[in-house]
Amino acid sequence: MPNQWCYMDMRELKGLELAARSKIVFADGVWSVPSQSGNGKYQVNLTPGATTCTCDDYSLRRESCKHIIAARLVQERDYGGVPPKIDTDTIPKRPTYPQNWPAYNRAQSTEKHRLQVLLADLCAGLPEPEREGCGRKPIAVADQVFACAFKVYSTVSTRRFACDLKDAHERGYLSRPLHHNKVNCFLCDLALTPILRQLVVGSALPLRTVETEFAVDSSGFSTSKFVRWFDEKYGIERSGHDWVKVHIATGVRTNVTTAVIIEDRDAADCPQFKPLMSTTGENFTVKEASADKAYLSVENVEAIAAMGGTAFIAPKTSTTGGAGGLFERMFHFYQFQREEFLKHYHKRSNVESTFSAVKRKFGNSVRSRNPVAMVNEVLCKFLCNNLCCVILSQIELGIEATFWNDKPASEPPTVLPFVPR
Repeated sequence: MPNQWCYMDMRELKGLELAARSKIVFADGVWSVPSQSGNGKYQVNLTPGATTCTCDDYSLRRESCKHIIAARLVQERDYGGVPPKIDTDTIPKRPTYPQNWPAYNRAQSTEKHRLQVLLADLCAGLPEPEREGCGRKPIAVADQVFACAFKVYSTVSTRRFACDLKDAHERGYLSRPLHHNKVNCFLCDLALTPILRQLVVGSALPLRTVETEFAVDSSGFSTSKFVRWFDEKYGIERSGHDWVKVHIATGVRTNVTTAVIIEDRDAADCPQFKPLMSTTGENFTVKEASADKAYLSVENVEAIAAMGGTAFIAPKTSTTGGAGGLFERMFHFYQFQREEFLKHYHKRSNVESTFSAVKRKFGNSVRSRNPVAMVNEVLCKFLCNNLCCVILSQIELGIEATFWNDKPASEPPTVLPFVPR
């Protein structure tokens, strides 16, 4: 009995869709194939033995992309040729990855209780600022950070968070009862920003024995504010949600965030690579670092080499490797051992998984409207995600969560070194 369904590769399916719906034009010896997202066009050369496409997929794989498949279909459809044969007999297998489900289930079912214990332990090591003058005793920094981070973890409104605050105080995680509206005031405090950034770095330290390979990328969290801008290309005014842009470095094994930078929403990616990896290198052994072509520069490649690691950054279509030195060696490795290069480069997908996990668990937008509170809220998201990674590693790998240096009970805890941006 013949198969009821026809299976094909995803690129072939998208190529068929492009050929059917898009206007593909032949001019000056090349085919102009529009991007499926509607942003620009790609030039496809179908010369036998020299088939090329200007898209990133082809530049990395050097194999037929959806634009080449679409151009071939249009060429043979319009010129009476025979369409390329598509294998429908073999069912493509989607890659799967092993998962320790008993450990994962245990981590998920006990995560909220475990996170409060770890968060309270992490906040307990924060030094209190010197008090000046008299008056009402201020709320401890540890209580402020705990309340903010736990509020973001809960993903509920401030009013509904009141019960969680009360439970946390009864369990000893807070030194005093807090009114739920106080959490909004804490988030608006600019002095809390460097503390939260420091805690994101410190919360990753229990995993420094297992993380030696890292990936860098950026993403945005939308806000309730709208912005307008003039699109010079099309000569029209556009508007849309404003966003908080976050640059992070992530360990590829546990997806823990080892460094975070929040700059202007239009800040370039490339200059953030070196400070992210420098902060990571202060606490971790860096053997590999991967990133997409937005981070490609001689300085970034050499910065990883200075840490004793190897950079795997995707070259651009215009890259020639003429800069010499380590940059040229990386480019030649990409050119002549592409398959091996891509095995290391594709570890970069883990940083996208980190962003996906943070947005799925804690929301892809921020509730706050104050600019400072927006930044602090995003930092709390990554702090909570790090603690979730530690919880899973505790169960899966037997990692002991130690955030602070061991000190006698009479001595105050010492904050781990961190150089703020």
